[in-house]
Amino acid sequence: MGFMHHTTDPFKASTGSDRLASPRYLVILFLITAGGILAISRLGMVAGVVLLVTPLLIIFLYNLYIRPITGLYTVLVLGFVLLGSGRYIPDGIQIGLVLDSVLLLTYIALLLNRFYDKVDWKPAKKDVTLLAFIWFGYSLLQFFNPEVQSRAAWFAGVRGISVYMLMIIPLVLLFFNDKKKLDNFLIIWGVFSILASLKGIIQVTLGPDPFEQKWLETDAGLTHIIFGNLRAFSFMSDAGQFGANQAYSAVVATIVAFAGKNTRLRLFFLTVAGLGFLGMFLSGTRGAISIPLAGFFLYFVLRKNVYVMISGVVLLIMVIAFFKFTYIGQDNQFIRRMRSSFDPNDPSLQVRFENQKKLKTYLASRPFGGGIGHAGVKAKAYTPNSFLSNIATDSWYVLIWAEQGIVGLILHLFILFYIIIKAARIIMFRIRDPELKIKMAALASGMMGVIVASYGNAVLGTMPTSILIYFSMALMLNAKQFDIPEPVSEETTSKKNKR
Repeated sequence: MGFMHHTTDPFKASTGSDRLASPRYLVILFLITAGGILAISRLGMVAGVVLLVTPLLIIFLYNLYIRPITGLYTVLVLGFVLLGSGRYIPDGIQIGLVLDSVLLLTYIALLLNRFYDKVDWKPAKKDVTLLAFIWFGYSLLQFFNPEVQSRAAWFAGVRGISVYMLMIIPLVLLFFNDKKKLDNFLIIWGVFSILASLKGIIQVTLGPDPFEQKWLETDAGLTHIIFGNLRAFSFMSDAGQFGANQAYSAVVATIVAFAGKNTRLRLFFLTVAGLGFLGMFLSGTRGAISIPLAGFFLYFVLRKNVYVMISGVVLLIMVIAFFKFTYIGQDNQFIRRMRSSFDPNDPSLQVRFENQKKLKTYLASRPFGGGIGHAGVKAKAYTPNSFLSNIATDSWYVLIWAEQGIVGLILHLFILFYIIIKAARIIMFRIRDPELKIKMAALASGMMGVIVASYGNAVLGTMPTSILIYFSMALMLNAKQFDIPEPVSEETTSKKNKR
């Protein structure tokens, strides 16, 4: 589905070079430059930043109008860098609203782009969109949950839990309609995964920058500096998200690397995979190890090859045995920390079990939970003295259970497993293109790993993993759109007829 602007578009009447050839525009450019210099001299750096950002914003809005898919690519990039950028921005600035604004502007650009025509919403009318609406509807009803103590907490929490899912999935279904765009998604993901790993390596080897050091001097340091050793967090929200997302990226990239015959792309994705696994270890995120274990297991199943499945399972068993039954590499802090995730007597694991027992008693009479935005450490900003905000939830599913009750948890799990099971069915029995089959299997395997890892950490609901998951949901359940056979030339047809 293409989104072309109207032929009478005033923006396309003349080019920038045509305008600069006119003395009138040169005078205007000179006056703007002089005014900018004067503003900086009088108002300081604030004016300079505004002057720098304004032209970029104008260029972005113009491109967004011409090609609304620009908004989705922007959302993908923001997913990686937005939360971590808060360390460099003064308190009080709501950086989270940037993503909301871009998504809203993308919908507006879509409507303006098709101003003289009717937007064809048919590609977005799929079961995955319906599931996103149902999940958002349940979250919306949570606004009226009698347990809710802060409407501001609900607003802050609902965006990451269901609003972004509802807004992103239809756009992906509308815009990502060919294999090239699918490849663009995977490449952008890979580039930022590489950058994230490189940033993590710099933090561990050279140390954090001054802004990161200031952040570590807050409560963040309690979970990111263990026995004097720094857990890498890159430019993401925290080490837990960094480690899990890098493991997720590594699983997807490893599988995609074998999807095509392009040597440069294969080397690129193998680099993404290698650095992704390294980032996983540098983060010290113990639960991240479950992502490759669960992800690759599903991939072996999707291949429908008994020998591949047996070989893969044996390999996974060897990895588990390495961590659980040996002490190889125990001197390395990162391997030692990963190994502790296989210890059922780990003290932190026991604390989690105790917290879950407390929540079970509290939620026994609250089937709809205590309200979105009301559970876990982050809720202290809104309800500092409430029961839920003083119990660490850790797990994503425990968070959903605490905030939306057993009803919400069951609905959430149903949506996740419906999507993963249907995606597996499409991959195994409906896709004909071998390369596409592997790419979709990569997305499904990565998502399966995240689903399993989210039991130990709040991985699924935090950027960039959540954004990548929403993209993947739409792409997998729309996979048949990409499964279009290549056009056969007359020469090829005549050769086959001669045979």
